[in-house]
Amino acid sequence: MIKVIHNSKCPKSRAILEYLDENDTKFQIIDVIKEPLSLFELRTLFKKLNKKPSKILRKSDDIFNEHFSNYETVNEEDALKIIARHPEVIQCPILIKGRIAMPGNPLENVKFFIEN
Repeated sequence: MIKVIHNSKCPKSRAILEYLDENDTKFQIIDVIKEPLSLFELRTLFKKLNKKPSKILRKSDDIFNEHFSNYETVNEEDALKIIARHPEVIQCPILIKGRIAMPGNPLENVKFFIEN
C-alpha cells in the first residue's frame, strides 16, 4: 500500500489522490496539516526520499521567508524544525512505498512509482 503525505489545501496533492483513486490504487492518506509529522518521522521521511529537507520546502511560502532569506544557505536541522511546526511549507504530495519515498509531482513520477 502507498502512503501519501498530503496537504488538503494543495491542488496538486488533491489531483494525485484523485488519480490514485481512479486507478484503483490502495493508499493511505497522511494529512500533514491535521496530523503534523514529528521530527523523528520527518527524519525518516527524508532518508526515504534521499533528499535534504531544504529541497522540499516551498520557498515562495511566507513562513519560509519569515525564517530564511532567499540568499542564505538553509540549515537542514532548522528546516526540519520549521516543517514540524509549519507543515504547510513542505511540497506535497509525497508518496511512500516501503523504504522508498518520492515527490508526487509531476504525475509521470506517480505512474512510474505505482507500476514499479
